[in-house]
Amino acid sequence: MLKGLTKEQINEALIDLPDSAIEQLMYDWQIWARDNQKLPEGDWLTWLIIAGRGWGKTRTGAETIRQWQSEGVMRMALVGQTPAEVRDVMIEGESGILAVSPPWNKPVYKSTQSKVCWNNGAVAHVYSAENPEVLRGPQHEKAWIDELAKFRYAQDIWDNMMFGLRLGDNPQVIITTTPRPTKTLKSIMNNKTTIITKGTTYENKANLPLKFFENIVATYESTRLGRQELYAEILGDTPGALWTRNIIDNSRVSKLPELKRIVVAIDPSTTSNADSDEAGIIVGGLGVNNEGYVLEDYTIKASPAKWAKIALTAYYKWKADRIVGEANNGGDMIETIIKSYDVTASYKKVWASRGKIVRAEPISSLYEQGRIHHLGYHEQLEDELCEYVPGAKSPNRLDAMVWAMTELMGVTANAIRTLSKQALGL
Repeated sequence: MLKGLTKEQINEALIDLPDSAIEQLMYDWQIWARDNQKLPEGDWLTWLIIAGRGWGKTRTGAETIRQWQSEGVMRMALVGQTPAEVRDVMIEGESGILAVSPPWNKPVYKSTQSKVCWNNGAVAHVYSAENPEVLRGPQHEKAWIDELAKFRYAQDIWDNMMFGLRLGDNPQVIITTTPRPTKTLKSIMNNKTTIITKGTTYENKANLPLKFFENIVATYESTRLGRQELYAEILGDTPGALWTRNIIDNSRVSKLPELKRIVVAIDPSTTSNADSDEAGIIVGGLGVNNEGYVLEDYTIKASPAKWAKIALTAYYKWKADRIVGEANNGGDMIETIIKSYDVTASYKKVWASRGKIVRAEPISSLYEQGRIHHLGYHEQLEDELCEYVPGAKSPNRLDAMVWAMTELMGVTANAIRTLSKQALGL
């Protein structure tokens, strides 16, 4: 009735309606949603929405949960990267469940119990993607997973969710995510029970601030990042890059062997203004099998004092043996700051006597040999690895990871070449 009308036409159509009828219309998602934001018809298990920033993914997810609840669904799951993201985006966000719910059927978010409750007894339980095991036991009728492509343990989360999706006559999942070429996302896309909706930022231009398009969109629309974040393209490997998604995926692990050594590597930033580089902070481990493991990424844009504290936090959490810092950029600064907070912390200063590409190539070779593994997904690090082409400015996460693995694996470029020849039987 109202779809496609101008503001003046809508005002004219509503002028004689009572306030209660207007309020009902304002919360009628079927009127305001674009066609590709409405629940698909047909027999499907997963509705996968891969769309650009600002497309309306969160609103669509929240409205879908609201629709399922109104249709009698009693037990649902809300899965986000962290409990804070579930709360701040999916539940309490500007387009979250509480915001889109009408006053006469607004649920209550019980944060201490990690659930959203409606008056009719329906419940949506909150789960963090950082802890896949919490989904091992619970059962649900429906689920909403937000930003699956960012999850560190995406496959474990997906598997546990599927095993628990066994209530009701028609179990279903809606996934809202920006695109990343992860193995889990590709698998879901290729499943015959999946319906895929794709969309760009531009589809929702009428509801987005003009300055967003004048500044943000104009800056990124012709870039590779813009193709991913605005046009929702799932990008393949960068030609000439030292790493590929397949190489990383093929040696990814969800469990660790016993680790005999752990280090925290820092590629420092020396300033803390808006134009400063990030301080790369990567935790790496060496297994009893003499293979390397990327454990965690703490990279941050912050002052030297703050990133030093972050590095020490990682050092304590992982019970690391040593902190390794690149001295070319920070000189003795890293050690001075680290020791000012904890004089007992073990620290090693490393110098880049060779160019970054020469240091990176041996580590890339170890990846190719399947001797370095990622524990779960490390979204931003993996993007940097798979987009880095020799000759370009190497990013800080990559540099920190290279320092960590060089320290742990203890091999030089010549040693890697020798290993490669042995592997080929030469």
